[in-house]
Amino acid sequence: MIVPQAACLTLGDEPARSFSCLDKPDDAADEERMSEGSKEPPDLSRPDRRGAFFLLFFCLMAIGAGNTMLIAAVLPPLSREVGLPDWMAGAVFALSAFFWSAFSPVWGKQSNRIGRRPIAALGLAGYSVSMLLLYLSGLAAMTGAITSTLLIFACLAISRSFFGIFGSGTNPAAQAYVADRTSQAERRDEIAFISSGFSVGTVVGPAFAAALVATAGILSPLLLTAVIAAIMAALIWFRLPEQREPITDATHLDMETNARGLWHSRDVMPFLVFAVCLSLATGILTQVFVFSVMDKLNVGGPQAAQYTGPAFTVGAMAVLLAQLVLIPRMKMRNKTLMVVGCVPLVLGALLMIVAKDFATLVMVQFLLGLGQGLARPGFSSGASLAVSPQLQGNVAGLVISANGMGYIVTPFFGLFVYQYVGANIPFMIAAGLLVFMALYAWFALRDGVGEFDPDEDL
Repeated sequence: MIVPQAACLTLGDEPARSFSCLDKPDDAADEERMSEGSKEPPDLSRPDRRGAFFLLFFCLMAIGAGNTMLIAAVLPPLSREVGLPDWMAGAVFALSAFFWSAFSPVWGKQSNRIGRRPIAALGLAGYSVSMLLLYLSGLAAMTGAITSTLLIFACLAISRSFFGIFGSGTNPAAQAYVADRTSQAERRDEIAFISSGFSVGTVVGPAFAAALVATAGILSPLLLTAVIAAIMAALIWFRLPEQREPITDATHLDMETNARGLWHSRDVMPFLVFAVCLSLATGILTQVFVFSVMDKLNVGGPQAAQYTGPAFTVGAMAVLLAQLVLIPRMKMRNKTLMVVGCVPLVLGALLMIVAKDFATLVMVQFLLGLGQGLARPGFSSGASLAVSPQLQGNVAGLVISANGMGYIVTPFFGLFVYQYVGANIPFMIAAGLLVFMALYAWFALRDGVGEFDPDEDL
């Protein structure tokens, strides 16, 4: 299981140490044993492991910042500036989510075969191209080069689809990379750590977006994100340490056999169902929130970013509070995290119905962020711990796919209902779904499945 031995570089806290590409470092030997079917984990004492995790942290931070800027400060105001219906803005994300869900398992599977590093780099490169195309499409619409509503929508949707098709490779590769290099006892905290990179990005993104939109125009965050993503893709390709031996045909056949039907296995499927429902509920709340802020506060266009940006920043800080402070200290089971995470999400959805001022809207985002910060590491870590080391890439791809699957139908349950049925109905739908999710997680997950077992940890 390896990429060519081109990048024999290390990231670490100690003085640089070089490997000859003819040598077989401990990490390579460990991963070779894993590829041959052993459950022995890699050497967890390698100093370059922490540096590699930090690099993945910053890559996911770049994705989180760009996505939040797009959702909170660019696409909703842009759609109203150029005359697109609200549901079309949601449909742009829906098409991307469809491709994300379809291709995430593919990239997770490919990361098992050719390595985590090239797939992660490809994902960031695709993300960069997507943001650049969105910038060009938006520029053409705002300057009048494109005037047809359908053509504007098509350009935006196709541009965003590059992220769904290619950008979906980074997350499963990053999660599987961490799973390869952590024991069961560490895995939840380390997955929460790199996932918090995305959350840090959602803190930084809205703050930068508000300033950029005010000074450089509504499209400037897209161009900045495209440049940053391209830089991070290069860093992953040249600096992420990974030395893997090619897998044998027999090992590949064994992995393919074990991976078939993984999504509907009794141990994995409950985590995926929960992930799909969570993505639907949070997708409704996130996409409708921006338009609701514009309507409740009677603001529009670039001015909306001055309100939505700080609100999303508070929500992202709540995610960080959950993932970096509460989860490591409270030591809850993954199942408990999933159930408890639904509570603030339900409160946030219900509070959104009665919110009339900016302070209440900020509190809504805090509750939504806190709930997501607790629930997401629960099902991500649980699914990882429910399968063998050889299937980490496969299950990571399924989890990331499930994370985006709800967004495919979000425009129909969210923005379409908001615009044509009732402004409060989407929040009621989300609250009801979240109550169902809490009950489902409590009763559908068998005790001990997807949890750390000291007897199996090597």
